[in-house]
Amino acid sequence: MWAIGHQGNGKPCCLTRMIIRQYFDDLISLFFPPTCAGCDMPLTYGEHLICTVCWFHLPYTNGHRDSCNGSARLFWGRVQLAAVASYLYFMDDSRVQRILHRYKYRGCPEIGTLMGLRYGELLIATPPFNQIDVIVPVPLHRAKLRKRGYNQSAFFARGLSQVMQKPVVIDGLVRNRAADTQTRKTRYERHENVLNTFAMNNSRGLAGRHVLLVDDVLTTGATIEACASVLLAGGVADVSAVTIAKTV
Repeated sequence: MWAIGHQGNGKPCCLTRMIIRQYFDDLISLFFPPTCAGCDMPLTYGEHLICTVCWFHLPYTNGHRDSCNGSARLFWGRVQLAAVASYLYFMDDSRVQRILHRYKYRGCPEIGTLMGLRYGELLIATPPFNQIDVIVPVPLHRAKLRKRGYNQSAFFARGLSQVMQKPVVIDGLVRNRAADTQTRKTRYERHENVLNTFAMNNSRGLAGRHVLLVDDVLTTGATIEACASVLLAGGVADVSAVTIAKTV
């Protein structure tokens, strides 16, 4: 007779393997505890990626409650969007900057999914965000995608999708040329940099639908404007947009 936790072929069953894996994970965490992406302090039991203190002190915009919020006003007179909102304010040398730096550049895309789960809980109760049909992340050019290994906006979209119960169309938009980094460009330079950069993948069936366009950080709005313009020209009925953060 085999001991509990083993199959008849002598191999550990799934439960036993899970217990063993948890044991080793706990042992590793004891000597190398995971740290918070916002403050770099060790996470305590039950915390994941971001500690409770940082969640409490993050600068939330609450822009989803105000149709005239700062993110939305950025696009007035530029492109017709149904609604725009950002989850957090972005400032230099802040918790948000450290979180997004780990998210984008230190191989931790799970932060985007977590942010999507959190923000989705707010958006699902807020019109017109709760009236969307599909979620489309801002795409990366294939060269940058190969270099980074993942599209950070797609992971944010994944978290939103899980809560809002709307499908993600990863390739609804394609980036047909590699634009230079936007980080140190002026508003005009950012606008010029993304002209004719994006194209709509018409085989994805987005025409006539309300699309939620998602990106990580909203600065001048040039990227969102370029993507939304392409979607609307391609027959999309409405475009709303959300980002994890907005620069101050």
